[in-house]
Amino acid sequence: MKTITDINQLDMNGVYTYADYLLWRFQERVELFKGKIFKMSPAPNTKHQRISKNLNGELYPFFKGKTCQLFAAPFDVRLPQKSKKDEQIYTVVQPDLCVICDPNKLDEHGCIGAPDLIIEILSPGNSKKEMKNKYELYQEAGVREYWIVEPEYENVLIYVLKNGKYTSLPPVVMDDIITSEVFSGLKINTKDIFT
Repeated sequence: MKTITDINQLDMNGVYTYADYLLWRFQERVELFKGKIFKMSPAPNTKHQRISKNLNGELYPFFKGKTCQLFAAPFDVRLPQKSKKDEQIYTVVQPDLCVICDPNKLDEHGCIGAPDLIIEILSPGNSKKEMKNKYELYQEAGVREYWIVEPEYENVLIYVLKNGKYTSLPPVVMDDIITSEVFSGLKINTKDIFT
């Protein structure tokens, strides 16, 4: 296999693995959804970055000193179907923030397996198709809690995995408290992330 330095060297309709992904050295940021390339939004805007920083600031003290660890993008999360071999992994995502509680899922490349919590902060470039795909991928992989932060509306959508399917909680709006169902005691005021 050879190193790819320009995204135009790839067949955008092709099917790729994590082994292929490791050889890509181009500027564009991409994720793999079941082998298909999805271009990520360009560098996040200021609002997105501020929200990410604020969330990180709220989450870090909660998880500090615990088994669970907080990671921020860019951080590869591989969601294998069966095999954990690079050439047999077809899904690689880079969530804005994620929490992994099982240290066996961490290696030098990032996370292999479902994080316990994934947080995606929407950008203007995120498509409905991309969000639907991620919802399905995270549910199928077993991500226990999934937050979608919507800067435009200043709210947070929370999905909790129950019996293999996501159930949605009521949207958390400005001045409300985000309460995790998976992490007892984790509470964040939306005012602290959106302002």
